[in-house]
Amino acid sequence: MSRTQGEVHAVVLAGGAGTRFWPLSRKTWPKPLLKVGSERTLLEETLARASRYADRTWLICGRDHAVPMRKAAGLPSSQVLVEPQMRNTAAAIAWAAHRIARSSPEAVMTVLSADHRIPDGRAFAAAMKRAARAAVREDVLVTLGVRPTRPETGYGYIRLGPEVGPEHKGLHRVARFVEKPDLRRAQRWLAGGQHLWNAGIFAWRARVFLDELEATAPAIARALAPLGTSPLRGSAAARAVERAYRRVPPEPVDKAVLERSRRVWCLPVGFRWSDVGTWQSLAEEVGVDKNVTKVIDGEAYLCDSKGNLVRAGDRPVVLLGVSGLAVIDAGDALLVADLERSSDVRKVASLLREAGRSDLL
Repeated sequence: MSRTQGEVHAVVLAGGAGTRFWPLSRKTWPKPLLKVGSERTLLEETLARASRYADRTWLICGRDHAVPMRKAAGLPSSQVLVEPQMRNTAAAIAWAAHRIARSSPEAVMTVLSADHRIPDGRAFAAAMKRAARAAVREDVLVTLGVRPTRPETGYGYIRLGPEVGPEHKGLHRVARFVEKPDLRRAQRWLAGGQHLWNAGIFAWRARVFLDELEATAPAIARALAPLGTSPLRGSAAARAVERAYRRVPPEPVDKAVLERSRRVWCLPVGFRWSDVGTWQSLAEEVGVDKNVTKVIDGEAYLCDSKGNLVRAGDRPVVLLGVSGLAVIDAGDALLVADLERSSDVRKVASLLREAGRSDLL
């Protein structure tokens, strides 16, 4: 199929608060605005990666974070979409698709998260360009699958189907999307080589995505259809978005569209990728192991202490005879957690609410 590629748009999803990154991530200061093993925030790194291949970049965020997100992104106000309430990724992506399709009917939209860490920006841009070309030429939905480096139980997986053919060498049809496995299954998948980590990074033509949404998730498509013709700015536009979001079912794009569509391809990639979803995953990303402690910020002193992740903040932190800990000092709150249980940090929110300390959330 020969079709000329129009503009390439990057849609950056920044709607989550990152509750597992407490105490640094808060209701008013979400995870994408954190510096995680870098001099730049996760959002700044994401926007820099997008600038390598995209003609235009959009940001989608929640109302609670709109002010700091707008300031940090530095994008034109018309390219920052503020959701009135969180309705999961299918709604956010569909709203962006309507906006992009109106201004550039043949455009490709790529979708990426504001809080992932991908050190090799060049390899990432090359993969996105390749995915965009396939999306345009074949009217397919392309998802990136990361080759696993360990039997990870915290990620969803993509099972590869057959290769699509010589015109798009290396791309595969998707056999199925698989939920987070137990350790034994993850080990088997790692050895088998047919399962990839589902990174939640996509490329497709905006109009093709909206057509597929209508076929696979008609309730979502109906609720958001008015956004394709509503005013783009002003109070009338805000009211249209409010009405649509009150009606739209909350569903992730994977379940709403990708798991139900027969037009999904996968591009396997081998660059380093992490969703840095927990303090443990960050520890692995920055090189913590049983013999190595990493200090990501501040002043720390270690005495017979190995395998820890430390963020010291404004005061010195001393570790004596401990291992396998996340020690995260946010100034007004200190977290000391077993790294292997760091995904349970989200439980802190309930504990603090019960204690009447919502000011720390």
